[in-house]
Amino acid sequence: MAENVTKRCCIVGGGPAGMMLGFLLARAGIDVLVLEKHADFLRDFRGDTIHPSTLEFMHEIGLLDEFLKLPHQRLEEASAQIGDESVTVADFRHLPTVCKFIALMPQWDFLNFLAAQGARYRSFSLMMRADVTDVMFEGGRAVGVRVTTPEGVSEVRADLIVGADGRRSTVREPVSFVTDEGPASYVAPSAPPAEPQSPPPEPAPPVAEQPQDDATKPRRTGWWSKRALGG
Repeated sequence: MAENVTKRCCIVGGGPAGMMLGFLLARAGIDVLVLEKHADFLRDFRGDTIHPSTLEFMHEIGLLDEFLKLPHQRLEEASAQIGDESVTVADFRHLPTVCKFIALMPQWDFLNFLAAQGARYRSFSLMMRADVTDVMFEGGRAVGVRVTTPEGVSEVRADLIVGADGRRSTVREPVSFVTDEGPASYVAPSAPPAEPQSPPPEPAPPVAEQPQDDATKPRRTGWWSKRALGG
C-alpha cells in the first residue's frame, strides 16, 4: 500500500520547468518533491535544443561546465536555402553570453542531468511513475494532490503545489482561472490567505479626459494575468 507524504513543496510534472524548479528549491534548503508520471525520461520531446539563454542560466548557477560534458552538438549559426542561395538567418556568435551557440541534446539527457544534480541535496525527492489524478482542497484551499503509483493510491500534502505538468495539466483545471488571453498557469498555495488590507483612499476628483488619437490611446494588455507563473 502506498504511503501518504507531506512536503513543503510539491511539483507536479518532471519536465524542464519542474525539474529545474525542484533543483533550485532543494539547493535553497526547501523540502521539495517532484512527481513524474512516467517511469523514465526516455521519450520523444518537442524540444531537444538548449538555447544560449538557458546555457547562460546554467552558468550562473554553476552547472554549465559539468553540463557541457554531456554529448551534444553546437549550432553557432542557422541558414536557409532560398532558391540557389543560402542565407544566414541567425548567427549566435554575436550574443553577449558565455555560450554563443545552441546545444543540440536529447531532452532526456537534460532531465537526467537535473535529476542527478537535485539528488545531491537531501531536501530533493523525485518520484517516478507517480500519476497525479486530482487536487485536494480543504476550506477552499489546495492542500495536496492524489497520486496513483504501482503501489496504489496515496496523498501528497504540501504548503505549495506547483502545476508543471504541461498542456494537458491535471492541476491547472481545478485551480486556475481564465483570462481574456486564455487559461493562465497558476501556483496553488495552501497557506492561509493574507489578512485583509486597509481600504484604499478616496479617489481623486475626476479630471476631464483629453481627446487622444487612436495610436496613442492606452490599450488593455492583461497585465494582471502576467503575474501568474508562465502567464
